[in-house]
Amino acid sequence: MVTSVPRLVIAAPSSGSGKTTVATGLMAAFAARGLAVSPHKVGPDYIDPGYHALATGRVGRNLDAYMCGPELVGPLFAHGARGCDLAVVEGVMGLHDGAAGEGELASTAQVAKLLRAPVVLVVDASSQSRSVAALVHGFVSWDPEVRVGGVILNKVASDRHEGMLREALESVGVPVLGVLRRVPQVDVPGRHLGLVPVGERRGEAVAAVAAMAAQVAAGCDLDALMGVARGAGALSCGGWDAGEAVFSSPPPPLPVPPPEGGPPDRLGTVTVALAGGAAFTFSYAEHVELLRAAGAEVVVFDPLRDERLPDGTRGLVIGGGFPEVFCAELSGNEPLRKAVAALAESGAPVAAECAGLLYLCRELDGLPMCGVLDATARMTDRLTLGYRDAVAVSDSSLAAAGTRMRGHEFHRTVVEPGAGAAPAWGVRGAERRVEGFVQRGVHASYLHTHWASAPGVARRFVERCRTS
Repeated sequence: MVTSVPRLVIAAPSSGSGKTTVATGLMAAFAARGLAVSPHKVGPDYIDPGYHALATGRVGRNLDAYMCGPELVGPLFAHGARGCDLAVVEGVMGLHDGAAGEGELASTAQVAKLLRAPVVLVVDASSQSRSVAALVHGFVSWDPEVRVGGVILNKVASDRHEGMLREALESVGVPVLGVLRRVPQVDVPGRHLGLVPVGERRGEAVAAVAAMAAQVAAGCDLDALMGVARGAGALSCGGWDAGEAVFSSPPPPLPVPPPEGGPPDRLGTVTVALAGGAAFTFSYAEHVELLRAAGAEVVVFDPLRDERLPDGTRGLVIGGGFPEVFCAELSGNEPLRKAVAALAESGAPVAAECAGLLYLCRELDGLPMCGVLDATARMTDRLTLGYRDAVAVSDSSLAAAGTRMRGHEFHRTVVEPGAGAAPAWGVRGAERRVEGFVQRGVHASYLHTHWASAPGVARRFVERCRTS
């Protein structure tokens, strides 16, 4: 199968150049023209895809060559872009920056090559004039397999400044596809882990995305950008399929007979509750798709507002987010905390990542949480950040011992464990260590993982929901 949707990769020489503003603005501007725009983000970031979703009306999807492997980048892209008129991929960090010590792995450049997509370079021109030509020339010539289709100049001070930049770039032979002035209202507020998620400021986020779209539409040549996108090469791959992925993976080692007369793989539907709302905004779209393909009815609930779990809950997934920001509200919802504790005590499967881990602890910053784990958590000034190689060291509802996955850590908290739980992962990053908790049906860890890389975990989790 061949995927030929027009596509652009929005990259930059470094972080802070304006990729998110440009990518989100382009998505919204093209969507306003009536195009179906598929939004994508390179790397593990959960927050930018929320803004992309606002801009396009479609779920934002991540393309991470480290966590999922380079071989899945094309199929996951094709899955998200199916039926669309255009795909816009926002890069991560600088164009050639990727996993530390791994060469080009997980870089925007690698993803652009895997997608055979042209790159549009967003350059912060606020402190340069003629030097912009040397900068762009370096990025154009560094890797001949990366095709830079044009430049968007950001934070340009004046018409005179723009003229100097354009004159300098004429010698490079790369077209200027847009010029943006600094406009304060498109700035998105940030805090200790990056931008503030859409789920916490939806009204303001909608206004910010509209401002990005207006600025990009006024300052960029959308027709020329679409022409560059149409120059992308055809991809010889089909779209990823959750059902195919789940049922082509090895079956979980569980002695579960099929219902009489039923197929051996697809058993009855079970309800899996998924934490959402402003406190738990981090979740990859493919996780829900895999759970549904494995036979789960996924029901979203809000731990800030709902006082009980969804009716018939047989399993619980709590992803990442910012429980530290909503600590008082989460602690104040005592009925739900007790319901989560009772579900875990019954042995039902519970999968918790990062924020979910904190929520399951006895307390967070001195306030009571669910008390599922004999552990306390607190905020610190130290940032823990980076990709991790992990192997499951304990059998759990999510993974059999020996299961290997790659993940990502990103937090400023620390968990101080008590006793009674086995570790979840053996982790290799800056150091070798064990991490997380396995206790009855609970698998809780700081590690964010992408289940598309190991779809058997979704199938195993749903099977445990049926039998617990």
